[in-house]
Amino acid sequence: QVQLVESGGGLVQPGGSLRLSCAASVSIFSIYAMGWYRQAPGKQRELVAAKTSGGSTNYADSVKGRFTISRDNAKNTVHLQMNSLKPEDTAVYYCNGNTGTGYEFWGQGTQVTVSS
Repeated sequence: QVQLVESGGGLVQPGGSLRLSCAASVSIFSIYAMGWYRQAPGKQRELVAAKTSGGSTNYADSVKGRFTISRDNAKNTVHLQMNSLKPEDTAVYYCNGNTGTGYEFWGQGTQVTVSS
């Protein structure tokens, strides 16, 4: 069973930064896409950022220029650097792995709250 464990969430003021980390229990080298999703109260879960094993990235329009996803295949970790945070970034952030063959797995989520 693949396990993903997120860390790094918390409370931050608007304009601040946070770095989320996701540690996988298996090698992520060959996993097609690793990404971050978020879900705010009363809203659907949405893609924030994803990075393929080939290095391609995909970002939600709302975070382009502020968030950066990276994956360290040697350490089986994925990071999300979040800068210039806004109150609307408040959500539970989930790490996701997608094999590209119809199988995907999720972490338990980490809360990010942006508030003064």
